[in-house]
Amino acid sequence: MDRATEALKVCASKLAARKVRRMRLIATEACRAASNGEAFLERVTRETGLELDVINRETEARLAVSGCASLIGRDARSAVLFDIGGGSSEIAILQINGQRSPRLANHITHWTSLPVGVVTLSERHGGRHVTPDIFAAMVAEVEEMLSRFSAPAASELDFANSGFHMIGTSGTVTTLAGVYLNLPRYDRRQVDGLWMDAADVTAMQDRLVGLDFAARAANPCIGPDRADLVLAGCAILEAIRRRFPVERMRVADRGLREGLLTEMMADDGAWRKARPRPPFHRI
Repeated sequence: MDRATEALKVCASKLAARKVRRMRLIATEACRAASNGEAFLERVTRETGLELDVINRETEARLAVSGCASLIGRDARSAVLFDIGGGSSEIAILQINGQRSPRLANHITHWTSLPVGVVTLSERHGGRHVTPDIFAAMVAEVEEMLSRFSAPAASELDFANSGFHMIGTSGTVTTLAGVYLNLPRYDRRQVDGLWMDAADVTAMQDRLVGLDFAARAANPCIGPDRADLVLAGCAILEAIRRRFPVERMRVADRGLREGLLTEMMADDGAWRKARPRPPFHRI
């Protein structure tokens, strides 16, 4: 709480310096679940002047979809989008029948929020020393949660068709992409929008499970701060892939922040049809 408050003081200072006139500030699963979540938010307001809104899980899923909308091709007729967080993981099913809405979140037909994320799962099973058996137990726990998700059958989503997209947005999938590309340091420009075949995702997961904590920490796309969390994320990803077995997955280095921005832009009419411009005359 002390570290978060100090970080938010820096954010408040930057917002004030740039004279930001409109903003939307949100909190997610940590503040939803913590018994002292409200007390923390009151402290943040008192010490920083920032007022954070605790959003519900459905809003979080919608924002994740909005943030990744530009990565869902115009030919897509259906999509599965997931966001693996620290305390929860959101999954949204989109089915685009007929005209595509500028707000892609309007096409969500099914969604769920699993009460598990990389932090909570690693805390239960351990994150530093993860054996194949421990990894399998993590996958099984998430699979059991997913079994209660009433989602359309694979035939309805047409997995084999080019009109289907699977998109993952989280530190887990971007980390896997960075390791897959063998980047000397993480580079968002190379990762965001990358397509990975199912076999490559499996190979990267197997490679990480085979590394000890020190080796994971030494990888430039993981680092010591995420070395104890990345395998829990891979376990959640594996459970999702087993539920929705697709041939490839697109990686998104974007999410709630971009979703907030695009939703605010839509509210301001940023995508309304512009008035026709007068003809251009060459001089």
